[in-house]
Amino acid sequence: MDVLASIGAILVFTMACNLDTMLLSMGYAVRGLTVSPGGCLILAGVTTGVTWLSLALGAAAGRFLPAGLGDMLGGLVLLAIGLWFLLDWLRSPVEGAEPLPCVRAWVPLAAALAVNNAGAGVAAGISGLSPLWAAVCNFCVTLLFISLGGWLGAGPLGRLLGKCALPLSGLLLVLLGAAEAFL
Repeated sequence: MDVLASIGAILVFTMACNLDTMLLSMGYAVRGLTVSPGGCLILAGVTTGVTWLSLALGAAAGRFLPAGLGDMLGGLVLLAIGLWFLLDWLRSPVEGAEPLPCVRAWVPLAAALAVNNAGAGVAAGISGLSPLWAAVCNFCVTLLFISLGGWLGAGPLGRLLGKCALPLSGLLLVLLGAAEAFL
């Protein structure tokens, strides 16, 4: 994978994995609340740790696969996860999260958000994404998307954009998976 394609794949992967984080932040902003700085660091830290671990496991598994098969399998799994997100969106409406009382309460929420990254992370690791650079990018994108979600949620388009996060995440994973598997 050349450098530009690798950077592009990492950015698409981390954006797809963090759209639910942006949706959470938007949900708070629509209610007039913001994610605390401690909450931001916990969300970014936990999701990044799980994302890195899943990418590293996927990369390790990918070493045992014949050349090209790792890209194909990882891409197909990413594509399937993206399709699952799209089907999930079609089955039920997206609802915002309830406010949390303290910084300690961010840990279980961060773990729940990280679970979404785990499956995609293993698949992306198999397909060749760098665990280190994807983790660094995930941390930065998480912080950016929390801020962006707060800003968007506080504006008039907050509710409309919140409804688009899940299908957009699914679409990004489908495109990334198709690119990894077939290009």
